Amino acid sequence: MQNRDRSSITKSLVAAALVTLSLATNASAQGAASPSVEIYGFGQADAIADFKQNNPDWYDTARPSRLPKFEDEFGRNGHFYLSARQSRLGARAVLPTSDGTVKAQFEFDMAGVGRDAGLTTIRLRHAWGQWKQIGGGQTNTQFMDIDVFPNTIEYWGPNGMLFVRNPQVFWEPIAKEDGSNLRVAIEAPGASGDAGVFSDRVELQGVRGRYPSPDFTGHYRAANKHGYLQVGGAVRKLAWDDLIPDDGIDLNGDTWGWGITGSTNVKMSADTFRAQFTYGEGIQNFFNDAPIDVGLKNNGNNLTTPVTGEALPIFGMVVALDHSWNDKWTSAFFYSRVDVTNSDLQAPNAYKSGQYIVGNLLTTPVPNILMGGEFQWLDRHNFSDGFDSNDVRLQFSFKYSFSAKIIGGN
Repeated sequence: MQNRDRSSITKSLVAAALVTLSLATNASAQGAASPSVEIYGFGQADAIADFKQNNPDWYDTARPSRLPKFEDEFGRNGHFYLSARQSRLGARAVLPTSDGTVKAQFEFDMAGVGRDAGLTTIRLRHAWGQWKQIGGGQTNTQFMDIDVFPNTIEYWGPNGMLFVRNPQVFWEPIAKEDGSNLRVAIEAPGASGDAGVFSDRVELQGVRGRYPSPDFTGHYRAANKHGYLQVGGAVRKLAWDDLIPDDGIDLNGDTWGWGITGSTNVKMSADTFRAQFTYGEGIQNFFNDAPIDVGLKNNGNNLTTPVTGEALPIFGMVVALDHSWNDKWTSAFFYSRVDVTNSDLQAPNAYKSGQYIVGNLLTTPVPNILMGGEFQWLDRHNFSDGFDSNDVRLQFSFKYSFSAKIIGGN
């Protein structure tokens, strides 16, 4: 990230804090109910023994899609990492007005992704607000269910759950005290494509992706004291444009992506069971770890458009159990997987499926302190070359949390 980008982010953080404090002060001056502003976060150190190898840009995460796609792609086996990139800082505000309550959240951590993959740098997680039934900003997609995320200390989490934070505008006509709610949203679109075995062809170098409409997402949750059931859906349109004119080949095209999901939490005396199952086509970027939404495929005997894109079918799942041994010791166990149906022109070493298993033992010896160890096993299978890879990791984490209300609290 360039210095001017970091400066811009820093200015944004300061501006957000000043706006929050200004709103709170104005609300108090106007005699409205007391506002509340909470600053929270944690510092965390992760010590990781990786007995095999993964993409070094993702050294402190466990992602099956980032395992080697051929023998020793990332060097020899055996690595040790120490990272503080999970550390987080955020603010929440509840600001009563004469006509409803405004609530807002701003949060970031230090785990760079995208062009900043592998760097310790600011990553925006949440920047959103809500007034009455209308909300907007960047937060969890309305297609996902964050409560499926188990009590793991690994940063990335189950590969087969839906998990992405998107800029969006949402409407929440149902929001009950028991946790039942209904939300629908329009969200910023995004996807990735795979030119497969023809990725080096000049004709494909001029093809660019386009998103002619927002992603449409939503969910409904029915909850009670024992847990909840949630169903969700997403629909999107994906297009690609051929920018090379008059070459005798027309590679313009489009397709639809869609998905459905069901998830649950079931609460028992000392346990919480979590599960999610998802199926769709061209919705890979909604998943926590799935690489390609659209793959290249043969288009029959069409000489003008010999190849086209296909929204790839995908299935994902996670089942997890969080168990409390007593008031200081807990464990989490989960199994997660992703299965992709590849298109016929994807490369033989394209990602096809991945699995992820975790078990841990964590302790909270005093309030605001968490520490413990975790076993992680994951594997990757390629499309058609017969190669697969796996990894075994041990992670030990030490987390120091804080939270303080600077306005409207004790």
